[in-house]
Amino acid sequence: MSIAFNRLADLLRDRGVPTRYQGGALRTQGICHDGDAPGTVAIRRGNNGGVVIFCHKCQGNKDFLDAIGWTEADLYDEPLEQQDRAADDTWIPCRDRGHKRVAQYVYRDERSAVVHGVTRCDHKCFAQWRPDNSAKSGRRWSLNDQQGNRLVRIVPYRLPEILKAIAEDRVIWIAEGEKDVHALVDHGLQATCNAAGAGKWTEEHAQFLRGADVTIVADRDIPGRRHAEHVVDTLRGVARSVYVVQARTGKDAADHFAAGHTDSEFLNVWAPIPYPGDEAVGA
Repeated sequence: MSIAFNRLADLLRDRGVPTRYQGGALRTQGICHDGDAPGTVAIRRGNNGGVVIFCHKCQGNKDFLDAIGWTEADLYDEPLEQQDRAADDTWIPCRDRGHKRVAQYVYRDERSAVVHGVTRCDHKCFAQWRPDNSAKSGRRWSLNDQQGNRLVRIVPYRLPEILKAIAEDRVIWIAEGEKDVHALVDHGLQATCNAAGAGKWTEEHAQFLRGADVTIVADRDIPGRRHAEHVVDTLRGVARSVYVVQARTGKDAADHFAAGHTDSEFLNVWAPIPYPGDEAVGA
């Protein structure tokens, strides 16, 4: 997933600029020329990462970038925390087997500082790293020391955005992995997950969701159900409410949206902590 694409979608949403998906692109109005015609500007993910913007009235992207305060550099996924090592940013541990990086997910703290990251390759290898300026690549490919002690904090994915969303009283969605998180975010929702997939959610992750209304998207398999049950347990007495849903089609959130369903069409499979006043509670 393109980090830059999601950053741009979030920026437009936060500024109240309406967007919609049409023809494989995120469409928005031409704010570069007084905002006429809601589908004037097409925003797509680029073939090599980043985002491509084209205004059909301006016949380019310069005026649109000026209108949102971006430069061409902002169209690409963020480099690692100001490290001036862009040439090393695509290296992954499995490259010697011919694998190529297809996604990078950066976990940040409350102040948006990089805590650690996850890379995904075209063979579905996942490698976690932590920032380390003493390393040639600017990172170390382990979150633990040689004795197995964790060296970085445990934080949920997209923490700054999640904390802002909780303050705005928005529902927080929890998926099993980063790909599904971005599928949810691409459809206007606020979503998070833990690194390393099913079974790795902890009470430390849950504490960041105190007072939130939460919807968990459980993968349709046994590990997915167990993961959802565990997440629910950690949120009891922490979250204000918790629902568990599943994809109407396929296994996960990405499959659900790929099949053309909307966020309101997830199957509600479990409401262990209903909203106060829910009709099912009052019955």
